[in-house]
Amino acid sequence: MRRSRIEGVARLLGRLRDRTSRFVGKRGSPRARRAGLRLAFFSPALFLIVLFVGYPVIATIGVSFFDANGQFVGFANYGNVLGSPDTININGFPKPPPFGTLINNAIWIAIHLPLSMFLGMWLALVLREVRGAAWVKAAIFIGMVTPLIIGGIMMLYVFDGAIGIVPKFFASIGIRSLASGWLQRPTTLLFGLIFGSVWLWTGFSLIVYSAGLTTIPKEYWEAAKIDGASTLRTFTNVTFPLLKPMTIVVVTMSILWELKIFDLVFGATSPNGGVGGAADVLALQMYRQAFVQFDFGTAAAVATFLSLLTLVATSITIRYMVKR
Repeated sequence: MRRSRIEGVARLLGRLRDRTSRFVGKRGSPRARRAGLRLAFFSPALFLIVLFVGYPVIATIGVSFFDANGQFVGFANYGNVLGSPDTININGFPKPPPFGTLINNAIWIAIHLPLSMFLGMWLALVLREVRGAAWVKAAIFIGMVTPLIIGGIMMLYVFDGAIGIVPKFFASIGIRSLASGWLQRPTTLLFGLIFGSVWLWTGFSLIVYSAGLTTIPKEYWEAAKIDGASTLRTFTNVTFPLLKPMTIVVVTMSILWELKIFDLVFGATSPNGGVGGAADVLALQMYRQAFVQFDFGTAAAVATFLSLLTLVATSITIRYMVKR
């Protein structure tokens, strides 16, 4: 029954497309007919984009102008979000956490982005001509396909003070300050999750850079070797510049991932971002406002601010890297 309904809808869409194509094909200039045909073929996708992307975005922006009681408050929700210590808490900085969700997201980008990017690039270079490299890459890529909520739960055990491998390692080398549970201390909670997320994301940059290396002719490296260039100089003058398109992809996608990080923190801590909110992030703040405090206006303001921040950050990054 369900299959017959799906086939019926498919036939209906096909007939509608054919009739639209015939109608457009009988009228106007060749350019107009081609434009009409493109519109006819893309109209179902455009309709779905408007329905499931455009409308929710506009509705979220509209909700952000109302308070929890449904009263219109204008930009008051945005002022409350940006003025809240939950978002920016730098009084007496530097000081122990929490620093606020916006600062925590910035710290996440500052640490996670270069580590995951250069680690993935280094692994791609090292494994370029190694026998069995495909198996190693597949093992590293497991982190990428692991659900982030599962990754957060894994962090509970990795950084646990009693059985965690990370505290055991530091205890074995005599660093007692890092031999206790990382996720139970506000000073190490955020950094533990960031370092754990490096493994979960490095597989992405590894695969992207591995694909990019296949596009570079070997003659370039051979010419640099003949000219007597060192390994570092070959990398900085030949390899890295030619990997620029891949670097743009990795940086852009990493920033998007880091700004909207939620599952990992939620799985490893709580809706409050762990001990004292030390690992609280913008997406978790949005979730807490909407589904714990039921203040949908403030939650929509956080979501809109996060979307604008993501758009601005990626636009600046792409423009800067494309110009260079």
